[in-house]
Amino acid sequence: MDVVEQTNESWRILIVEDDERLAELTREYLESNGLTVALETHGGNAVERIRKEQPDLVVLDLMLPGEDGLSICRRARPFYPGPIIMLTARTDDLDQVLGLEMGADDYIGKPVQPRVLLARIRALLRRVTETGSVAAEEGSGEEPVRLQFNNLVVDRSMREAWLSEDSIDLTSAEFDLLWLLASNAGRVLSREEIFTALRGIEYDGQDRSIDVRVSRIRPKIGDDPIHPRRIKTVRSKGYLFVKEA
Repeated sequence: MDVVEQTNESWRILIVEDDERLAELTREYLESNGLTVALETHGGNAVERIRKEQPDLVVLDLMLPGEDGLSICRRARPFYPGPIIMLTARTDDLDQVLGLEMGADDYIGKPVQPRVLLARIRALLRRVTETGSVAAEEGSGEEPVRLQFNNLVVDRSMREAWLSEDSIDLTSAEFDLLWLLASNAGRVLSREEIFTALRGIEYDGQDRSIDVRVSRIRPKIGDDPIHPRRIKTVRSKGYLFVKEA
């Protein structure tokens, strides 16, 4: 088994997977690459373990005994702000959309290649821990840490946003997308640009995760979901964050 260059991060990962052999093999691979991994094989125990252990990231299978991954994700989100990667053996887009709507940050189809899983884990965690990792790459000079648009404030260093001084409940992936759009206010970003910036892989033209997240972010920042004024859909092009909405 090839070993990717080890890192110095002390990231703690919780894998919720009922296939014990697969879970053990995945743990061995991730630990050989510098991560600390805990396993849970029963869905009925997952929510409480996430609550108590507060891992840096959760890898969550969709089909589990006791409680399915969608329910676990939905119940954990109110108290768990970290990234959640959902694993699914199904190819149905509905499962992927439901996972994102429940608060998952990413999803990977099974069977999972360990190197792919490791890359996705590192990409998500680095966006959380590294300042400005999702800021636009174009332009020069130092990127701002805080952006304000009337009563909407987005702070990159704190990874928080406020609407009229009230904290906005955003998942890690939703914050990354909001910051990317806000830091490029006034410029249309294509789905390809957004997808590559946030997930580090090329857009396949069919993934709906960006659209789902935009639809979740809009009401949270006070935008009208039906007639949005802050995050506009530009037909056949992408999304535009409006500076003065």
